[in-house]
Amino acid sequence: MTAEARERVSLACRILAMEGAVDGILGHVSVRAGRDRMLIRARGRDEHGLLFTTAADIREVDFSGAGDDPDAGYSMPNELPIHGETLRRRPDAGAVVHAHPPAVVACSIAGLDLRPVVGAYNIPAMRMAAAGIPVYPRSVLIRTPELAAEMLACMGDRRACVLRGHGLTVWGETLEQAVARTLDLSALAATTLAVASAGRRAPDIPPQDIAELPDLGASFSDLSAWRYYAAKAARQGL
Repeated sequence: MTAEARERVSLACRILAMEGAVDGILGHVSVRAGRDRMLIRARGRDEHGLLFTTAADIREVDFSGAGDDPDAGYSMPNELPIHGETLRRRPDAGAVVHAHPPAVVACSIAGLDLRPVVGAYNIPAMRMAAAGIPVYPRSVLIRTPELAAEMLACMGDRRACVLRGHGLTVWGETLEQAVARTLDLSALAATTLAVASAGRRAPDIPPQDIAELPDLGASFSDLSAWRYYAAKAARQGL
């Protein structure tokens, strides 16, 4: 894959860290790089965490994690099967994000489902929540194909799955879409948690209000968001 593709994946990692969806050295992003190949963030000898990911940290391997230069000094993520199995089993998936947004983790522990409690404030998050966001009940490292298959069975035909006490897995047709969806769900979880902290249970948005909300399309919901976050990262020297 091109240097540009590696830089886009590394930028996705930096954006997710900048926005608080990942922290420290935990979390990873992948994109499809061929029939059975992917680009994925790996761990290097000089690990500096997601916020400081470089294009050199993005390695090309097959869906099982094999194929990188053994002398390059990189190791694959423990939860590589999240990426390999999602891309293998979802032919329309072009990118996968595994992240640990604190509000998502807190909601999953507290048993707070991510429901359509916001409307025009965040239409993409509302639509994902209205369709239902499954919760994988096991708080384990998903480091085998069998556990990844179990998670994907829980996810079903949805594009995201909360992992109880762990984080979430999100896939998109594009890298921009996967990143935008991750950040939308992080924002929805933060709102859900804030309402619960105030001692209230937010009602779902009424169906008639949902029907009034337009589909803004990927060029706005995903690409415009990506350009904003990319510009913000550049402004902050990331």
